Amino acid sequence: MEPKNIVLNVNGIEVIYNHVILVLKGVSLNVPEGRIVAILGGNGAGKTTTLRAVSNLLRGERGEVTKGSIELRGERIENLSPSELVRRGVVQVMEGRHCFAHLTIEENLLTGSYTRQNKSEVVANLEKVYNYFPRLKTRRGSQAAYTSGGEQQMCAIGRALMANPSMVLLDEPSMGLAPQIVQEVFEIVKDLNVKEKVTFLLAEQNTNMALKYADYGYIMESGRVVMDGEASELANNEDVKEFYLGVGGGERKSFKDVKSYKRRKRWLA
Repeated sequence: MEPKNIVLNVNGIEVIYNHVILVLKGVSLNVPEGRIVAILGGNGAGKTTTLRAVSNLLRGERGEVTKGSIELRGERIENLSPSELVRRGVVQVMEGRHCFAHLTIEENLLTGSYTRQNKSEVVANLEKVYNYFPRLKTRRGSQAAYTSGGEQQMCAIGRALMANPSMVLLDEPSMGLAPQIVQEVFEIVKDLNVKEKVTFLLAEQNTNMALKYADYGYIMESGRVVMDGEASELANNEDVKEFYLGVGGGERKSFKDVKSYKRRKRWLA
């Protein structure tokens, strides 16, 4: 990806858990401002760990970045706290939604505004969230525990938006949701990207849906980036179709078996 208006630069990071387990093995990626970038791959590829390295949520799971660097608008951020990153406009929506079950939808949303001091701006932001997620306005007084998975996912994204972020890290937004709800969520993500200029870095196993809405994609396997490109190019790539879109056949057991000079060059870099 050309280094133009890059808001986030992840440069050759390695992540180790419990001082022993090497999970990320030299991951590099760029996120330009105002675009949707997708990290794709199966379970265990390293997608979630990459997002948590950016948001600095690794420490809670005894993980750490041991090599490489992460820069936000040219400034190193590996040692910043998650709360400081929120103040700088970077918010993560966790896999599994993690709504506060005993709080109402509106109370959940308001927890996302804890860094905001101007109450009138918070009220205005709340109405903006309700405009994007009208279903949440209908359920605003319902406890999150008694709402659907789709409503909880919308609540989690809406809660992130209450911090007025410039970048949202979105982890597995389609997990456990019906296809119709998944499409609805991605449509809203695209609207937020276009209308509110929110930059998204999302991790997703649903390759077909992610490439439909993303601008650029990185495919990960076993803690490495094995291919990247414009979303339209990846969607039309024969190897991507075979391994991730369920099109084609063959006896390959892993995407790393693809004999591509570009891929082998990246592996050896």
